Amino acid sequence: MRLLIDGNILLDVLQRREPYYEDSTIVWKMCETDQVDGFVSVLTFADLVYIMRKELDAELIREVFGKLSLIFHFEDLKASDINSAADMLWEDFEDVVQAATAKRIHADYIITRNVKDFKKSEVVALTPAEFLARHFHY
Repeated sequence: MRLLIDGNILLDVLQRREPYYEDSTIVWKMCETDQVDGFVSVLTFADLVYIMRKELDAELIREVFGKLSLIFHFEDLKASDINSAADMLWEDFEDVVQAATAKRIHADYIITRNVKDFKKSEVVALTPAEFLARHFHY
């Protein structure tokens, strides 16, 4: 199963955000143990660095990217993603780019806490809790 992992899920784990930490950690571990294939857009990683800029220096950015690369497949941003996103006419451009990327990589789901932002997505968006309940009976 192919999952596009949204940045808020990674931040839940990296920053131990409660009450989301536990479910996000389970999805992360499923990617780490190859129970599912977890994909992360390089755009998401850039966003993470921006959000965590006070916590990360250049060396730590390289270390975090290296460690995440062992767990997740990083998917490059393509011009076709931008073209598809622009054609979709959503309000939030970052979310529509994620949806376009998920479609291009044939993801089964987008895993995010912002499901409402992906209502128009061709790839179904689920929270970690919804995904686990639907497929793994957590």
